[in-house]
Amino acid sequence: MARTAQEIIALAEEQGVEFVTLQFTDIVGMVKNITFPVSQLPDCLDRGVWFDGSSIEGFARIAESDMYLAPDLDTYALIPWDQGAGFTTARMICDVYTPDGKPFAGDPRHILKSAIAEAAKMGYSYNVGPELEFFLFKPDANGNPAPIPHDAAGYFDVSTDQATHIRRHMVRALAAFGIRVEALHHEVAIGQHEIDFTYGPALQTADQAVTLRVALKAVAQQHSLYATFMPKPITGINGSGMHVHQSLSNIQTGQNIFYDGQDPYGLSQEARHFIAGLLAHARGMIAILAPLVNSYKRLVPGYEAPVYLSWGRTNRSALVRVPRISAGRPQSTRVELRCPDPACNPYLAFAVMLMAGLDGIRNKLPLPDAAEEDLYHINPSKRQFETLPGSLGEALDDLRRDEVITTALGAHVMDRFIEAKSQEWDEYRIFVSQWELDRYLPIF
Repeated sequence: MARTAQEIIALAEEQGVEFVTLQFTDIVGMVKNITFPVSQLPDCLDRGVWFDGSSIEGFARIAESDMYLAPDLDTYALIPWDQGAGFTTARMICDVYTPDGKPFAGDPRHILKSAIAEAAKMGYSYNVGPELEFFLFKPDANGNPAPIPHDAAGYFDVSTDQATHIRRHMVRALAAFGIRVEALHHEVAIGQHEIDFTYGPALQTADQAVTLRVALKAVAQQHSLYATFMPKPITGINGSGMHVHQSLSNIQTGQNIFYDGQDPYGLSQEARHFIAGLLAHARGMIAILAPLVNSYKRLVPGYEAPVYLSWGRTNRSALVRVPRISAGRPQSTRVELRCPDPACNPYLAFAVMLMAGLDGIRNKLPLPDAAEEDLYHINPSKRQFETLPGSLGEALDDLRRDEVITTALGAHVMDRFIEAKSQEWDEYRIFVSQWELDRYLPIF
């Protein structure tokens, strides 16, 4: 239920709140915040809080820097680790506005809201469920982050899983933010974990995904560990993905429109067109879904990360998977996109996925036959599937060419994202690595 400003003020007083933190993300997905004493809360709720946008990655030029934050009252929650430190601090996630009271075109949350509004025009609501994988590492001798796994366990292991109690502390922290966790377990790689929360509306879920990343890092730090969402921190073992389950519902009835009991896969024509849209725009949106130089070291054959633009049910090497649903539960029908990683900005990621799928529905894009064989073990000469880009540089080129995705992002986000990521790619491209020195210096 939506809260009013007066209800928030009363709740803060009842809870003994001393400080309030307002949060938002920059274009590349880093969480930013500003904190003030609770005495300023009424003024914040009445007028917002002004800040200098020129200092935020990808936000604004010096000449247009003034912006203000307007908190979403439904995101109010107490920060549990601040309470443990002796400070009662409340948190709210914000939308960013320009001085004339209009939504800022570079606000990732606004980009997702715009995409959701496009779906609503077509009569749809958009639901998602991301699965964020992460590593827990020990710090090095100097206390700095280092790729030193906290344990030697594997998938669903028990006896060698040294993070069971840490994950439970993480779930407690997430519960304080109203995030309902469905499952928590050790993942395939040593030191790798996954915590899944409930499926829900895209905007709320994006808020929760951003909150989860912050919360897990804070809890890990309390245990003298480092939680990282870097896609591929260790060579030779599985990287971390953010598989995203998604579906559309009728905005009036709430009925899942992806289900058709007469179809072999249980998919309606809308669902098939939606998948076709995801496949058609996969190369164009992968720079948003896998936004780091490091992301493309995860997206290689052999480590359960998808490379081929295909779909199926049992095939985990496919880009899109259709999970089986229990009998009598058509509302659970969904499709799973397996290429995103947890370093992405969830607001932008969900926005481009939604617009890609809607484009498939609008244009009735045909869906190719499902691929149920493991594509990694097929003779390369017999593979008939296009692949994802092999590098961030290639992905940025594809992003520039995809009109549906560039339109979804808008000119401001598109320009600033390309600028930031091109700089990242160029820095990496000209850097002489230790691998090159070890490989070539003794020979040439």
